[in-house]
Amino acid sequence: MRRWLLPALLLAALLGAWQLAATSGFLAEALGLESFLVPSPAEIGESLWQNRSLLAENAWVTLREILLGLGCALVAGVGFAVLMHLSGIVRDAAYPLIVASQTVPIVVIAPILLVWLGFGIGPKAVVVALICFFPITVSTLDGLRSTEPDAIKLMRSLDASRWQVFRRVETPNALPSFFTGAKIAVVLAPIGAVFGEWVGSSSGLGHLILTDNAQLEVAREFAAVAVLSAMALVLIGLLALAERRVVTWR
Repeated sequence: MRRWLLPALLLAALLGAWQLAATSGFLAEALGLESFLVPSPAEIGESLWQNRSLLAENAWVTLREILLGLGCALVAGVGFAVLMHLSGIVRDAAYPLIVASQTVPIVVIAPILLVWLGFGIGPKAVVVALICFFPITVSTLDGLRSTEPDAIKLMRSLDASRWQVFRRVETPNALPSFFTGAKIAVVLAPIGAVFGEWVGSSSGLGHLILTDNAQLEVAREFAAVAVLSAMALVLIGLLALAERRVVTWR
């Protein structure tokens, strides 16, 4: 119960302090803003309920972008990690380029993808995939390479083939690292989707946040952010559940 109770108590304390500071006007005065620009958690909750249909409609658009991009990143990331693990030539050639690719800001790539792929789901999914690809690839590769040499020697002494060593020893050893990288990717995926929608979109939570910001609908803007966070938390929870089912020895 400590794992759930302590975070819940801390969250309740933070929301209570926010509610008190917002309703008393202290927060608006401290920031030098009008009171309607600093909504309280109660006002955000009210906006969340009143605009539930609009938020749900846009959340579905963003969720599809996240799932498609994350799926592509999982396939490509694991595939590249396995190739680099099995081939030293591929690793020496590709790994420095994969690391160097992270120095290019995603905000620079997103407009180019918009020109190439249009305003559909494609460029947003690609942005999500590019953000999620690196942590999945690096974590999986590290997990594969961290296999105990003695375990590999034991398998070879039993006349195991290279495929059997990979399937029975290296892959199980890499699973915890893979799930760690996947959790990091899930946290980053909503950020990529929002970036893609900010560059060019007519729907989605990122587009809704931009629209609300221009119209000073601050409470609904916070509500959209809360929905984004909830989506990421649900995805992390599903990954944690899958990890507990798959990595039973951990």
